Amino acid sequence: MDKTEKIRESILLGRWTEGALQSVLSEASQIQDVGERIAFLSGHFLETPYKESTLIGDKNTPEVFVINFEGVDCFTFIDYIEAMRLSASFSEFKENLRRVRYKTGSVAFENRNHFFTDWVELNLEFVEDVTEGIGGKSAIKVEKMINVKEDGTYFLNGINPKQRIVKYIHSVAIDDSIISKLNTGDYAGIYSDIKGLDVSHVGIIIKDSDKVYLRHASSVKRKVVDEDFGTYMSDKPGLVILRPKD
Repeated sequence: MDKTEKIRESILLGRWTEGALQSVLSEASQIQDVGERIAFLSGHFLETPYKESTLIGDKNTPEVFVINFEGVDCFTFIDYIEAMRLSASFSEFKENLRRVRYKTGSVAFENRNHFFTDWVELNLEFVEDVTEGIGGKSAIKVEKMINVKEDGTYFLNGINPKQRIVKYIHSVAIDDSIISKLNTGDYAGIYSDIKGLDVSHVGIIIKDSDKVYLRHASSVKRKVVDEDFGTYMSDKPGLVILRPKD
């Protein structure tokens, strides 16, 4: 992205101040383990209100670079955390959020990561898909045309469909052996069996002693919460795991 390019911004820090955020980012940057750094950062967002549609831009509306900590949905939550774990200052966070959220860091609706598997394709320098490695023979591969509904219309107008192989672990196969291979800080996608979608929800794996949680922006609880991972997954189709790279 041309650094001279003028980017429209909307920054709402909510209960944060830039100084407080700077302090947390600086402290987090000293945590060597990537998963623990993500756990530390995401823990500061617990109880943050759930809010949909905070990003600005669509096929007919110019994209705005948004930072909105007043409320997050499941995807903006992990967007912010992934950018924060790469940053030691507020200015670095802004730059990294552009890199995490947009292809080549260029702020435009068509460049935005709208789907979880976009991270695998466009953010390979940051994360890797470890679903197959964790699931082994239990991992399932499905070919999907992302963004195309059953009736042939698009979930998101203005975004070209993408043929993808989506790998997931069926919920019935998630046992202690598979859970033992999950790491704190892994990004979890809840596989969707709806045509045209890869996942229906995302969150972060948090391991605490013998407990495993999904930390996520819950549309049901209306805030960022920790929920028991096993209980949460019991009625879900399956699991996709992306692991942050060191």
